[in-house]
Amino acid sequence: MRQWGFVYLADGCDPARDVSRVDTGKCLTVLVGVGEVGQVVAAAERLVAEGAQLIELCGAFGPVWTARVIDAVGARVPVGSVMYGGEATKQLHDLFGLGA
Repeated sequence: MRQWGFVYLADGCDPARDVSRVDTGKCLTVLVGVGEVGQVVAAAERLVAEGAQLIELCGAFGPVWTARVIDAVGARVPVGSVMYGGEATKQLHDLFGLGA
């Protein structure tokens, strides 16, 4: 693999501005921050257009937005996502202020 991308969700991120690149000389990792879940599809499509061979999504997008990205990029590249087990529910609720 020569290039892959990771899209994450964080308040205040702008996918046009918040892009980090880690280049080992053998593999380029491109990290894209988005401020709203609805920006993930365009961010993933841009990563593929720029040469990403694989896309990974932050767990905050969940299965619905992961499926939308998979639909958008089709069979061009594999799409995966970070998932949390049920044991993490309380910590995630506490972290994001969702209550128990």
